[in-house]
Amino acid sequence: MSKRYLLISLVLLIALWQIGAVLLGSPILPGPWPVVHALLNDLQRDLVGHFLISAYRVLLSMVIATVLATPLGLMIGQNQALNRLLSPAIYLTYPIPKIVFLPVIMLFLGIGNASKVFMISLILFFQVLVVVRDASAAVRPELVQSVRSLGSGRLQLLRYVYFPACLPAVLTALRVSTGTAIAVLFLAESFATQSGLGYYIMVESWGRMAYPEMYAGVLAMGLLGLALYFVLDQLEQHVCAWIAPGE
Repeated sequence: MSKRYLLISLVLLIALWQIGAVLLGSPILPGPWPVVHALLNDLQRDLVGHFLISAYRVLLSMVIATVLATPLGLMIGQNQALNRLLSPAIYLTYPIPKIVFLPVIMLFLGIGNASKVFMISLILFFQVLVVVRDASAAVRPELVQSVRSLGSGRLQLLRYVYFPACLPAVLTALRVSTGTAIAVLFLAESFATQSGLGYYIMVESWGRMAYPEMYAGVLAMGLLGLALYFVLDQLEQHVCAWIAPGE
């Protein structure tokens, strides 16, 4: 993405935000500058701690989901019998909104990090699993046969054929799922907790009608999602350079 167009988009969003605040003329929508001022002030207090806790939860969830879903997706995509056996279970469980199980998960795992990480990991797991399974099944048979003709075993096929072929799918699934992960994090941190950006937004700010601080928390959560997206985008360009020539 061009830095020039990114800057233009940022200026346009700030301008629209300022226009909306002026037209509404209400404290429930402060302009961008009071929000930025509140953000900078709270960074010197407890906002940094909430940001780091939320970032830790999301990153750990992404790692767990990727480590568990990638090898399983590779195996299912390669093995037609296993695919026929497990696909019905995947199709039945994948569309279910996992967030509805959050109260149940909190009953079993408590209100600490474990329940929130488990919830986000569960949602990301299915998204990565389905994408990797489809990418693994779509690997061209002639490519597999050509590598196998050189004497490669199953581990070599996994390392040099299937994993490189599915790596872009894994990173794409994570990049697309970033927004979902942040949304689930916000819901999980909005109640029965004392840390995280969701807690900061709903309890410390919205609960006492401190609107600039509330929007500062929203902005911080948006910046967290944006940072994760760009990290995954840059990682894809470096480790999957063959799919993005000339970038």
